[in-house]
Amino acid sequence: MNPLCSLCPLWLNILMSWVREIQLTNFRCYAQARLGDLAAGPVILYGPNGAGKTNVLEAVSYLAPGRGMRGAKMTEIQRRAEETDPWSIAAKVETPYGETRIGTGCDPVRDSKRIVRINGAAAKGQNALGEYLSCVWLTPQMDGLFIEGAAGRRRFLDRLVFAFDPSHSGRVTRYENALRQRSKLLQDGSDGRGADPAWLEGLEQTMAESGVAIAAARQDFTGRLQHACDHGEDETFPRARLRAVGTVEELLQNAPALEVEELFRYQLRESREIDSRSGGAASGPHKSDLAVFYAAKDMPADQCSTGEQKALLIGMILAHARLINAERGAPPILLLDEVAAHLDDHRRTVLHDILLSLGGQVWLTGTDKQLFADLQGRAVFCKVENSTVHAESALKVA
Repeated sequence: MNPLCSLCPLWLNILMSWVREIQLTNFRCYAQARLGDLAAGPVILYGPNGAGKTNVLEAVSYLAPGRGMRGAKMTEIQRRAEETDPWSIAAKVETPYGETRIGTGCDPVRDSKRIVRINGAAAKGQNALGEYLSCVWLTPQMDGLFIEGAAGRRRFLDRLVFAFDPSHSGRVTRYENALRQRSKLLQDGSDGRGADPAWLEGLEQTMAESGVAIAAARQDFTGRLQHACDHGEDETFPRARLRAVGTVEELLQNAPALEVEELFRYQLRESREIDSRSGGAASGPHKSDLAVFYAAKDMPADQCSTGEQKALLIGMILAHARLINAERGAPPILLLDEVAAHLDDHRRTVLHDILLSLGGQVWLTGTDKQLFADLQGRAVFCKVENSTVHAESALKVA
């Protein structure tokens, strides 16, 4: 029996979701593009740098909740500023509820807002997409994850939690909104003493409740992800040792959540004067970090070689896919941008075998078709050049 199955609540056993067709309009470098006849397996996009491969992956990432693979502003995605039609994405997605039509794009009235439609009906928000798809990605920009600041690792962890638990996004949004309003109120009051005490207390109450919930969700997820890392079947990608690190996380290790809420609220109240000068808040989940170690060497990830860091990161993404597979009965859609180019032949072959064994849809990009030679006949191949996608092969959909 898969040891991860012990984590799986029965109500989370759902069928796999995958993209059967996707169409782009005025999206990045594409005036129009369509990929159809896709299957629940690997999709290979190959072609020269700058051809538009990553833009297709980014479009797929917008079929799930969030700000997409690049975290771009709505106006940055528009192909040309003078285009009268805003950018949009339309897709047919196979889901547990049958074929579902998902549409998303820039609001033609408010160009800073994203709109979502599901089967032709307007959705209340992006979080509705979480009922149909979850996406996890790995891009070249993430190669410095372990050596850069805590903010990048914190966003990375929250994206993994979000793919696992879509309600996590709401907690983070509530906390950040309250943090921002409190900072403005404190700065308007100069020293934190002139601000409306009742308003401050209400915001700090929201921060305490949502902040503790965020920290608890990160801790719980990190423990589950660690379990998935420990039960990987292949040692080609090194096992990571993970820990969510922060003031609130530390408090939760020694006290119940309600007590931690009270302690955090007290910290916020006591730090008002300091926070009025420095901005933000002196402590809280907005300052937390994800500590990662190379388990076999007991070495912090930031001290590992570049190749070891890349392998650790891939191993974590694969463990995350296994975790969601075990808990939901299907893996997320994986978007792996230029991953194969940084692996030797052995690791590349092993990675492809692992991806096939997961059984979900995986989108991979690379400049050379030969990087994916072992996937011939087992993947959809598309050549991308000059902002045009040419499908070369299609798999039969079961």
